[in-house]
Amino acid sequence: MFTAQDLVQISHHGVELSVIEAQIENFKNGFPFVHLVKAATIGDGILKMEEETIQELVDFYEIEKEKMNILKFVPASGAATRMFKSLFEYMAAAKTTSPSKNSKEIQTFFENLEKFAFYGSLHAKLEKNADNYVTLETLLLSKGLNYGSLPKGLLEFHRYEDFTRTALEEQMVDGVAYASSKGNVKLHFTVSPEHRQKFEMMVAQTSVKYEKEFNVKFEVSFSEQKSATDTIAVDLENKPFRNENGELLFRPAGHGALLSNLNDLVADLIFIKNIDNVVPDHTKPIMVQYKKALAGLLIKLQKELFRFQKLIDISIVSEANISDTEAFLDEHLNVQLPKNYESYSYVEKITWLKQMLFRPIRVCGMVKNIGEAGGGPFWILNDNSELTIQIIESAQIDLENKKQQDIFAASTHFNPVDLIFTSKNYKGEQYNLFQYRDSKTGFITGKSLNGAMLKAQELPGLWNGSMANWNTVFVEIPLITFNPVKTVNDLLRPEHQ
Repeated sequence: MFTAQDLVQISHHGVELSVIEAQIENFKNGFPFVHLVKAATIGDGILKMEEETIQELVDFYEIEKEKMNILKFVPASGAATRMFKSLFEYMAAAKTTSPSKNSKEIQTFFENLEKFAFYGSLHAKLEKNADNYVTLETLLLSKGLNYGSLPKGLLEFHRYEDFTRTALEEQMVDGVAYASSKGNVKLHFTVSPEHRQKFEMMVAQTSVKYEKEFNVKFEVSFSEQKSATDTIAVDLENKPFRNENGELLFRPAGHGALLSNLNDLVADLIFIKNIDNVVPDHTKPIMVQYKKALAGLLIKLQKELFRFQKLIDISIVSEANISDTEAFLDEHLNVQLPKNYESYSYVEKITWLKQMLFRPIRVCGMVKNIGEAGGGPFWILNDNSELTIQIIESAQIDLENKKQQDIFAASTHFNPVDLIFTSKNYKGEQYNLFQYRDSKTGFITGKSLNGAMLKAQELPGLWNGSMANWNTVFVEIPLITFNPVKTVNDLLRPEHQ
């Protein structure tokens, strides 16, 4: 299947041959659908915090964070092209016809042009009396601001009285609000190689200003999606796809590839937040409050988890201690005992309990489902026929199965990618995150290159299959905390103005 030249290319790419062979088998066999049992709901997999509890957790976090090494992890490599999809379509139509600007999206955009934070920069580059087409060229193409090719993190998102902030800057200010410790704010952004220098320059230009304003010290680091995480593409017969030069084609494997970047980071507590889910200062307080409350909850759970880890790690564990451990896993970490657990021997119970206790733990905010595309919290049966709680994407579900479709449709909550985790055991040892990934939860999609059809493969999603075997706690958070910018007109919403 592979020539000597292929093997050299594979080696240079940093991918193990056995991994590529496994990927090709995945193309041939497909990935199995998950088995949904029921949607997680309030009181059954999703925790709802009372106001009094929220404040207690915030106060607790404020004290505990000063003892910890805290990091904020932000995936930021995606280009903003989709954000301007309707504007690009308008431009394409303008080349062959005289498009009307009366489509709702286009009309809204032009009628509110001066309300966008980037308007000042755009206006400075526009010629007098520029028409709509020239305006979009200046905004989107390299002759102007080049927003159509830049990553979202580098775009001006919010306007204040006498300055604007990019999404990157808002993430920095966010970090000051809830992810600082001992006067330090540590952030890590995953970026694309072609834009890394621009990110580094922006941090260098703005960090001094924010350090002075907030009396903190920023430690900002960057990484790129590793070529070793790329997956091979195949043709429609599941044979390795080759480009016009006869070389194998490798493709980026989705956000699941960032598990490798995450695994390289060392911290006591790590926040994960998407680059575009940021808000201006007037909307921040409630978001910050819930971030701190979730972090406080995680630290409380971790302290208890460490206590049970120590307990189960000693040579002899009493039946009473076993019972207490079972109750903790069930009541606080959504870990259900296997159906035949009662028939386990003492040694088998200890082995199983250790397996459940010694793994990363995450607390994930969940917002009420308002029809957003994406995943949500569900109870599923895993390969061992054990009931576990997971974040599941629609692509993982057999939607032609009426029962599975009904369960998915009954979902009450949505995953806004608002999570916090710890990846150390009570001894301070770092977990290898790859050991807790479900490799059977990848995705296969159809693509094309120069008119030739091909199949591409994505690794298990970062907060889906890549975290499938973590201890997981879902908590309801207000919808106001979820403000992604998927299209340019989202920046006109009150939360972003």
